[in-house]
Amino acid sequence: MLRSPRLAPAHLIAPERKTRRPLSILTRLLRQRGDDRAFVRPLWQRIVAVARDPRWYAEDAIADTVAGRFDAITLVLAVVLIRLERDPATREASARLTELFVTDMDGQLRESGIGDLVVGKHVGRLIGVLGGRLGSYRDALAAADPERLVEAVGRNVTLLAGASPAAVTARALALATALAASSTKQVLAGEFA
Repeated sequence: MLRSPRLAPAHLIAPERKTRRPLSILTRLLRQRGDDRAFVRPLWQRIVAVARDPRWYAEDAIADTVAGRFDAITLVLAVVLIRLERDPATREASARLTELFVTDMDGQLRESGIGDLVVGKHVGRLIGVLGGRLGSYRDALAAADPERLVEAVGRNVTLLAGASPAAVTARALALATALAASSTKQVLAGEFA
């Protein structure tokens, strides 16, 4: 007769060590993570609200079209990003804010019927547009020359036929002044004009 070997009680047996397999790239992409943009979402929502203010369109003559609304968003976003540049501690906030812009534009493009194959190319162009406008507005605001900002707005904002960019410029300068008077904490919370 064969005897089975005597086993030690279960609590005396050391548990098997399991080796962790590296996660596949798909698993890592699909894994739930915290929202690393949550701290700038109130600011993004405020930027969108400011850009959608009917006065930009009714009083300042920005064309109430897809292009005009995009121009208003990029103008307000640029003024906010320029304000955030003043504080080196907001570098991450600026990056996350730009990511929210990209995500929003990606969603808008897809909603308008742009397909997966070309949406990336369109988003890339929009990022380039934002970068160019950011540079243009930054230079004009740094020079403290309203005429230079009027020129930048005239080149970069779709206005109604025959409208002057002066009203849009005045509202953008008022926004820049309100942001300059706000603490970084207030700006990040979206608590400005």
